[in-house]
Amino acid sequence: MAWVLTKYLITAGVVVLVSEFAKRSDKLGALIAALPLVTVLTLIWLHVERQPQARVANHAWYTFWYVVPTLPMFLVFPVLLPRLGFWPTLAACVLLTVVCFVLFAACIKRFGITLM
Repeated sequence: MAWVLTKYLITAGVVVLVSEFAKRSDKLGALIAALPLVTVLTLIWLHVERQPQARVANHAWYTFWYVVPTLPMFLVFPVLLPRLGFWPTLAACVLLTVVCFVLFAACIKRFGITLM
C-alpha cells in the first residue's frame, strides 16, 4: 500500500510541477507538459514492479500511436477558446479527439496496427 501511495504522490507532484511552471512561463510550461513525463513514469513503475519487458515495450509502442490522434486538439483549442469559452472548448476538443482516434484507428488497422 505504501508503494501505491508513493506512486500517486510522485505522479501528482509532476502534474503540480508542470502547472506551476505553466503559471510562470507559457513556453516553459508547455515544453515540460510536452515531455512524455507520464509515460516515462509509467515505464519506470512497470519496470520497478517487474512487469515483463514485452509489456513495458508494448506500453511505449501503443502510447506513440495513441498520441497521434490527440495532436489536432492542440491546434483547435487556442482557436476555439476565445470564441466558446473554456468548458465548451474543452468538450469540443475531447469530442474531436475521440473522432480523430476512431478514424485514425480505422486507418492504421489496414497496416496491421490494432488500437481498438
